[in-house]
Parts: sequence; C-alpha cells; structure tokens
Amino acid sequence: MNILQYESKIWATADLLRGSGIKESEWPSFMMPFFALVMIESRLIRMFEELKTEVGEEAFGQIQKEDLYDLIKDKGQGYNSYIFEKDLSLQGICQNDKSFETDLDGYLKGFDGETKDLLGVDAGDGEKFLDIRGVITKLKAKKVLLGYTKLWAEIDLKPFNNSEITTLEEHIKRKWADISAETAGEQYTPDDVIALISEIVASKIEESDKLLKIYDCTCGGGNMLFGVEDRINQKFKRLTQTYGQDWNDALYALAKIESRFRPDSKIEHGNTLVDDKFDNEEFDVVIANPPYGVSWSGYSKDIQNDKTERFKFLPSISDGQLLFMQHLISKLDSNGIGVVVHNGSSLFSGEAGSSESNIRKWMLDNDLVEALIQLPTEEFFNTNIYTYLWVLNKRKDHIKQGKVLLIDASNSATPLKKKKGEKKKELAKAAIQTVVDSLTSYTDNSLSKLVKKEHLYFNKQTIMLTNVDVNGLSFESQLPLKEDKKTSEKKQASSMVLTPVLLTDGERELTEFSITTFDEDRYTSLLDYFELNIKPFISALDYKEQPLKVSTPLLSYWYDNAQETLIKEDLKTGKKENLGCGKIIIKSTYKKKTKKLPERIAISIELTPNYEKDYEITPFDKDESINQQIISKHMNKYVGRQFKYLENTVGVEINFKKEFYRKTKLRSTKDIQSELIKLNKKLIELENEFFL
Repeated sequence: MNILQYESKIWATADLLRGSGIKESEWPSFMMPFFALVMIESRLIRMFEELKTEVGEEAFGQIQKEDLYDLIKDKGQGYNSYIFEKDLSLQGICQNDKSFETDLDGYLKGFDGETKDLLGVDAGDGEKFLDIRGVITKLKAKKVLLGYTKLWAEIDLKPFNNSEITTLEEHIKRKWADISAETAGEQYTPDDVIALISEIVASKIEESDKLLKIYDCTCGGGNMLFGVEDRINQKFKRLTQTYGQDWNDALYALAKIESRFRPDSKIEHGNTLVDDKFDNEEFDVVIANPPYGVSWSGYSKDIQNDKTERFKFLPSISDGQLLFMQHLISKLDSNGIGVVVHNGSSLFSGEAGSSESNIRKWMLDNDLVEALIQLPTEEFFNTNIYTYLWVLNKRKDHIKQGKVLLIDASNSATPLKKKKGEKKKELAKAAIQTVVDSLTSYTDNSLSKLVKKEHLYFNKQTIMLTNVDVNGLSFESQLPLKEDKKTSEKKQASSMVLTPVLLTDGERELTEFSITTFDEDRYTSLLDYFELNIKPFISALDYKEQPLKVSTPLLSYWYDNAQETLIKEDLKTGKKENLGCGKIIIKSTYKKKTKKLPERIAISIELTPNYEKDYEITPFDKDESINQQIISKHMNKYVGRQFKYLENTVGVEINFKKEFYRKTKLRSTKDIQSELIKLNKKLIELENEFFL
C-alpha cells in the first residue's frame, strides 16, 4: 500500500469545512489537530501491538495494569487509556451516535498529559497549541462534529511506519502552504530544496561512531529538520540526533508529536532569539529557513539586552533574518557546518557601516562562509522571489580558506507540470547533483565563480566637497587665519561672524539682534515672543530662495543665485565684490537671565564656505596602500571639485546579478532596419485590406 493514497482523502475533509462556511485560510487550523490525532492513534495502536508481540500473547494477558502502563511509558511515545483499556479507537467512537460526544471527550482525556497539552484538550489560560478543544466547539456549533470526525476516522495509518507517515505529513503540510502564508506553510521548505540541503550536508560529513547533532532554530512542523535527518540516515549508518525549536504553537505541536516517534529528537517551544532552549548545546550541523522580513520590534528590548554575546550587530528592526544567522553561527561547534535559507536582503541590504553590512563583514572576516547558492525564482510555495543558501563552515579546508564560492543555480530548475501555489519549478536530482559537484570541486565553472572573500568588500569613501561659484571661487578663500592659543599654530577660521545692524527678507526687517523687550499685549513673556514669532521667522529664512540681505555699519551681504556666490557691497561707494560660493547662517536662541546679563533673545549671523558631504563607492583591496591608490585613482577620475578625505568605511555586499552578468548580444542595425521594412509593408497591406 502507498500511504499517499490518503492524501486526497485527508484533503477531502476540507469539503465539509467549505460547506460549513469556514474560510479556506482557516482550514489548516481545523485539519491540523485531527491529522495529529490520527497520526498519534495509529502509532500508539501499532506500538501496543508490537508490545504484545514482544511479550507474547499469553504473558501479555497476565500483566498487571500498572506494569503494562510502565512498559508503555518506557517507550516514550505517550499513551491513551481509552484505547488500551476499552479497545476503542476513533473509528469505534464514531459508530455510536448517541454516546459519540461522551466517548470523544473520554477518548481525548485518556491521553497522557503531554499529548493532551499538545492537542489542546484541556481548555485553559495556558498554551493551546493545536487547540482541538476550540476546534471541536466550533464544529459542534456548525453541527458537523460527528460527520467531520467520521471522515478522519476512516484514515487508517496503522499499517505504515514512521517514515511513511512523515512523508504523508509533509505532503499535507505542503497543501496547507498552498492555502495561506499565514498558516502552517508559512515557512514550509519544498522537498527538492530539502534534498539539496541534505546532499550538501552529506557531502561534508563521513561515517563515524560520533553522534551527529542536527539543529534547526526555526523548525516549524519539522519538515526540513526531519527531512534532512531521514536523507542522512539513508546514506550513513551514523547515529543522528535532532534538535528543533519554534514559536508557532500549532507547528511546534506537530513537530513535538513527530519527535516522540523518532529514536532521538528534542523539540522545544519558544522564541529562539530571546529564549534559546538549547543554550548550552553546540551542534555538528545547523539548518534553518527563518522568516523573511519579519519585525523583531515586539521583543527588541530583550534582543538589545541579550547577554549571550551571540549578536555582534543588530540589523534593521523590520527584518530579523540576520539575527537568526548570528544565532546559528553561535550554535556551531568547532567543526560545524550549516546551510541557511534566506531571501536577497541578507546579501545586500544596508550600506557600508550598517549593521547588515557589518554582519556580513564579520562573517567573512572570520571565514565562516564557504559558499552562497542562488536558487531559482518560483521555488517556494508562498513566494516567487530569489532565495539563497548560505553554506557555513566553521573549519574550512586549507584550499578554501579566504575564499567564497558563488553558485548560480537560478537557471537550473525544471518547470512543474502543475504549479503548487507560487511554486512552479523544482530542482531535479541531476540539477541538485550538479550544484553539489560544483561545491565539492570548489572551482570556477559554468555554474560557479570562486572569489577571494575581499572581492565582496567595497570602500565607501566619504569626502567633504568644497562648492564653488561660476568663477570657481569658494568663500573659504575669504576666511582669515587665526592663531591657536595653545599651539600658536595659525589655522584658517571656519566662518566669518558678522555684527549686523539690519536683516531683511524683503518683507520684514530686523534691526535688533539682542532682544530684551516684546509686545506685552500680544505675548505673555519674552520666551513666548521667541517661540511664536522670532524662532519661526528665523527658521523660515532661506538665503538662496529669498531676497535676504544682512547689513553691518559699512557693508551689506547677500547671495546671488545666478552666480552661486556671496556678494559684498560697500554701502558708501556702492562697490560690489564676489566673495565665492558660501552660506549665510542665521541662528536665534533664547537665553535666561544671568547675574551679568538680562533675559534676552540672541540672533547671530555668520558667513561660511559651502561644504557638501558626499561619498564614492570603490573596489577594495586588503593591502592598505593599494586600497588607498584605488580610492585616489577613482577620485581623480570622477570628482572634479576640491574635496577633503573624511572617513572610509568598508562594506560587504553580494550581488549575483553583477557577478554572473552575461552581456546580451545586440542585433545589427541592418537586421533591425530589414525587419522594420517588412513590418511597414505588412502594415500597408493591412491598411489596404481595411479600406477595401
């Protein structure tokens, strides 16, 4: 028998939900608890039958009830007293309409405490996880509880082993993923991607008597964690142990239930980023498909106050992907490897000096990244974007040290005959093997490009430009030299402070620049006058956009937009002089009364050069002198104005489009002209036919 025969039967239970007016996006929340129920029941009954065989029919009949439960509990898979004592399964309960609800209640209460918690049997204020009690209440209100339960009771999974049941579970989860990104499939990883991740992991491990510990910090329902383990177990005899944690109640419950029927698996509930349930553990293999673009604002204080030192930098609060990346790196043992799924933002979001760029730089500085693999679009069920695999390696081979392999598998997918949500492509076995072969060979080929890690670095050189007028002059040349009182060194002043007697914007004039009086009929205080009148007036002044003039006893100053220069006019002779490109800075402040000075409003005016902060992006070289030569050459070529070097920040960005750019061959002008002539003839023929 093929267990996948039940896939359509399970999905048919949704027809009853549709007929009851339940929205499609809510179906998984109704289906998950019942699917978990039939899985648990089938495994418990099979375990009970196996126990009978182990002990022997005759001896089994003589075992005391207490001893029998001890044997069952030793299996660590849970129990159900209703099944074991009354020999009554879900199917049997559904055969008696009159006692159905009583029997169903007793059946659910007959589970062990942990199973009841995971199913959400006992309504209360705590975690409801799968919330089967809430689902039952809603189904009763719709008067379809018995009919719905009967449909699930017809699904007999007893003949199938754990691996087969897991396979069915993954197919159903994928169906849920098709429905809504807000439900169980939100982080569902397709089988072909799991297969690729498994092959990558398999290529880096070997047979050993050492336990292989595999960890997924956002394990969801466990499809990727258990899928990788199963594939590793098919290739190696090595013992494996799986660890997973997830915050989603229902998905955690499904993974936890599944874990109990595996030889060695530990699944915990909680937010990995603030409550790491495995804080004292390190792992041989880490895998994860953390959520994309999900805000961590709800627990930002916990992250900011984290004492584990796992977060070297904190990325944008709108996307926590790189928090998960740093966490996973902290969980790797000294020889650990990892494969992490991300979208493109983790490769290039944030400029040089940003947390995102600094995280990437920290990873490369510490040589933690072995490879980056670009997957095709339309690979996942809930998104059609490009996704990427980060291959981490805590101890790279000597030939791989200081290097990163970029693999472009974006064109390696095979179209699906029938799309599954947003998923329209898959990686066939041959494509997966090609990617793994490229990773193993670690050289350039048609699919991959091997680069030194510094190739992914860049300089963000900040400069201070000195703006000049149409004649190439800056006000900087007008500034006097001042002597430093401490060093006696002469330095150029940063501004020219004026002693104004008049300030006008063409409409209003100010002749007082230390104001101590105000109109008491209009304002309650000098501070009130400042806040409501002077401050907004000064703030709104714009020396470029208004006919703004500042006069001292002998001179007048303004800005000439046409020449982009400050003008100085001698008020006696009328002689004008261009001072060069600069700014008129006007400030107003309110000052409280002191022992020597009264309460007052102070207005200051100064002329300054017009400086503009800018930056240039250049390639990077780890040799400091060569790096400076690269920057200087770039500046000489592209910056035509006078400038001063400020700080240089080194950033990291991985741009697959640039690295794998393929120049499109342009058609010849002759071919284009020939085609245009043909099209024109065709248009004339169509016009003639129309008029005829």
